[in-house]
Amino acid sequence: SSRVALVGGGTIPKPGEVTLAHRGVLFLDEFTEFERSTIETLRQPLEDGIITIGRVNRTISYPAKFMLIAAMNPCRCGYRGDPDRECSCSPNEIANYQRKISGPVLDRIDLQLNVYRVKVENLKKQEAESSESVKRRVEEAKKIQLERYREISGVFTNSEMSQRDVRRTISLSSKSLSLLKNAAEKLNLSARSYFRILKVSRTIADLEKSTSVKSDHIAEALSFRF
Repeated sequence: SSRVALVGGGTIPKPGEVTLAHRGVLFLDEFTEFERSTIETLRQPLEDGIITIGRVNRTISYPAKFMLIAAMNPCRCGYRGDPDRECSCSPNEIANYQRKISGPVLDRIDLQLNVYRVKVENLKKQEAESSESVKRRVEEAKKIQLERYREISGVFTNSEMSQRDVRRTISLSSKSLSLLKNAAEKLNLSARSYFRILKVSRTIADLEKSTSVKSDHIAEALSFRF
């Protein structure tokens, strides 16, 4: 997908996929196969929920508040870290392949997971938890958030909180705050990462129907960032 197709533009500016996915999900497969400049244009909508397109005589802003899901291989051949097959890429090839996703873009992705190849014998095994069960837990967590933010204009979920909202609605115990501060210093986390981890922690707590954000929730949220 080109940059214009993804974020919008053209002689007569039209909305792109990020706007068509407003209040929904935008799934980008083979993330590293996009042009780096195209990936970089996601920074504004991921941060602000809008996309601004500038032209000579006018500037147009479109809504673009979406949930980004991106998938990529760990390297060009796809076998880096595979327990059963050896990777054929050199260190330089791996570095160049992964470098297409910049630090600022990664900083805006809250959950970063390695998903390993599933063995054939495990494909027939029954899920530990059904999709219906997961759906119920998510819906219950969303109800908790709607109730929490009913008096805050424009905020419906944890992810939409501003830094001010985070400070006002999330209180941490001394143990939880110490864990987060130590992690921020050791991992050299940005201010953006700090507040995003708090939002994810609050969501984990909501899924467990916990009224407070505990150190376990902070630790789990930290584990989702490379």
